[in-house]
Amino acid sequence: MKALRKIALGIDSFIESAALIGLLSMIIIVTMQVMTRKLFDFVFFWSEEVTLLLLVWFSFMGIAIGFREKLHMGIDSFTYRLPASVNKVLDKTIEAVIFVFGAYLLYFGWDFTVMMNDSELPATGWPNSILYVIMPITGLMTCAYSLLQLLGIDTKRHHQLQEGGHD
Repeated sequence: MKALRKIALGIDSFIESAALIGLLSMIIIVTMQVMTRKLFDFVFFWSEEVTLLLLVWFSFMGIAIGFREKLHMGIDSFTYRLPASVNKVLDKTIEAVIFVFGAYLLYFGWDFTVMMNDSELPATGWPNSILYVIMPITGLMTCAYSLLQLLGIDTKRHHQLQEGGHD
C-alpha cells in the first residue's frame, strides 16, 4: 500500500509541477511576445498558438488539482445549517457527481482527441489533438481523486488552503 501511495504521489507531483511549469512558460512567452512586438515590431509565429495550448492545459490541470484540494465552489450559507449526517451524504453525493464528470471527460475527451488527430494546428503544424488530450488526462485524474475521496482517503496536499466563508 505504501508503494502504491508513493507512486500516486509521484504522479501527482509530476502533474502539479507540469501545471506550474506551463504557467511559468506561458508568462515568459507572453512577455516575450509583447516585448518583441512593441520594441521590434516582430512576433514569433508560434507564440499565440503555444500560449493558447499552455492556457488550456494549465486550466484543465487546475480543474483536477482543485478537485483534489476540494476547492470547488460550494454554497455553505445553506449547508452549514444542516445536520452533520446530511452534510456527509451531500459530500458523498458531490464526490460521486465529480467522479461521473471525470468519467465524462475521460470518455468523450478521448473520443474528441482521436477525432482531432487528423488536423493540424496552423502555426506549429502540431496535431490538433495535442490541444485536447488534456481532457482525458484531467478526467482520469478527477476520477482517481474522487474515488479516493469516496473511499475516505484525504487527497489534500496543501492543507493551508481554505475555502472562504464562515469560521
